[in-house]
Amino acid sequence: MEWLKLIGIVIIIVGFLVKIDTIAVILIAAIATGLVSGMDFTQILATLGKAFVDQRLVTLFVLTLPMVGLIERFGLKKQASNLIGKVQKVTSGRLMTLYLILRKVAGLASIRINGHPQFVRPLINPMTQSALRTRYNLNQKDVDPKDIDKIKAQTSAMENYGNFFGQNLFIGSAGVLLMAGTFKSLHINVNAVDLVLASLPIAGVTIVIVWLNNILFDRYLDRKYGRTHKGVRNDE
Repeated sequence: MEWLKLIGIVIIIVGFLVKIDTIAVILIAAIATGLVSGMDFTQILATLGKAFVDQRLVTLFVLTLPMVGLIERFGLKKQASNLIGKVQKVTSGRLMTLYLILRKVAGLASIRINGHPQFVRPLINPMTQSALRTRYNLNQKDVDPKDIDKIKAQTSAMENYGNFFGQNLFIGSAGVLLMAGTFKSLHINVNAVDLVLASLPIAGVTIVIVWLNNILFDRYLDRKYGRTHKGVRNDE
């Protein structure tokens, strides 16, 4: 009978194979597992409710995704592209460097902007692509799909660099407090301020290295798409 408690796994596998609604499959699997384990229906609901409340922060994050999807559906990407399309001097590399700096400042101020799904995909990525098309007066079909993929990768990397090397710039961040507490438990005289000060040079070095890399990326685009296209300005 102990094997019967694994029925939830079977339900999930079958549900995914036949492409039934994911949330419904998971709920049915959870209820079925609880029933075969000897739990009454009220206890199952109480357990599910407790799990929901305990993970409410994750749930709140997930609830923002449909909103982002709706905003994208009704023109966020287009408006972001149009905005950059009006600025001739901006390049893809400069825009990505600007976002990296913004991400560092957000980390310093402990502002969580939930990078990839809520900022990079709907805003930074289309704006960077628009900067490329505007600078070289290109249409969407003129841009090499490989370069589109490179821009997607680069903009995602900006988020990773900014978040990873910027999250410890705030003295009250979870990472800083965790490390300070660990050092204290090991009787090592290192406090939160010391950790932030040690993180500052790394954040600065990251900005310089990524800035240089973005310059090289701009030069790569320059060589490929040329400076003779209509609309390109000799501003460098």
